[in-house]
Amino acid sequence: MNTVLAHPDALWSVSIWAVLCLAAALLWWRKARSVVYVLLGAVAVAGLIRGLFDPPALLSFALLGLAAWLVLPARAKGARIAGHGLFVVVAFALGLHLMPGFNNPQLISDLRLTPDAAPMSLYLNFDKPLAGFWLLLCWPLLRRFGEGDGTRPVAASLAAGLIGALLAAALCLSLALALNAVAWAPKWPAFGALWALNNLLLVALTEEAMFRGYLQQALQRRWSEVRHGPIYATFVAALAFGLVHAGGGWRWVLMASLAGLFYGWAYRKGGLLGAVLAHFGLNLIHFTAFTYPMLA
Repeated sequence: MNTVLAHPDALWSVSIWAVLCLAAALLWWRKARSVVYVLLGAVAVAGLIRGLFDPPALLSFALLGLAAWLVLPARAKGARIAGHGLFVVVAFALGLHLMPGFNNPQLISDLRLTPDAAPMSLYLNFDKPLAGFWLLLCWPLLRRFGEGDGTRPVAASLAAGLIGALLAAALCLSLALALNAVAWAPKWPAFGALWALNNLLLVALTEEAMFRGYLQQALQRRWSEVRHGPIYATFVAALAFGLVHAGGGWRWVLMASLAGLFYGWAYRKGGLLGAVLAHFGLNLIHFTAFTYPMLA
């Protein structure tokens, strides 16, 4: 086991990461958009000073800015297509940690939460969340909340997220038990709160913004005249979500694809907030009640 949470550099990293989390939380309040930009600027400057970013990391910010400019409604169709293509390439490169200049701090390495678990690590990633920020700041077609009755959209989102999380946990974790991928292992480690904030505000938000708010929403619009078009869109986005988990083997592709169906349902009923809550809910149940990340 190796933990470095007490190291002075780690405290700086967590502090800068906390500013990024605050910016992510404020994304849901449209009137705070200017504050989000200020906070992102502060993260970039502080990250450069403390060595979390090298100057080449500014390329990612520049490319995302160019993509945002290209997809504006006033641009020609060809420019908008190029902007979306640029965003997708940069987003996946950020998600795979291929963009240069990011020195994501590793706060925990080779930690076994239970004796039979595979070792886990905890990184504070500053590159991957940028795709989620781009979508919430630059893509107006993304549904943030559930439609509900028009007066209580947040309530619809909360309900969709809770139902989606419980259904996903019941089926996906039952499947994981049957496939001998996890075992019953209730726990709450000392760094649980940090893990939860990171997973909710940066991991689940980014992945759901990409796969549900961007991919599924785009397919729903394209197939709006097709019978069962929204269902097809949900399945395609879920399969894409499963395939990005291929590094864990076929079991995780299967379980992630199944989970993606429930996240997609939560998005249709409760917008992005519903999908994020469903995603985080399943992850939280997995983390606290079962082997994490998997059996060794």
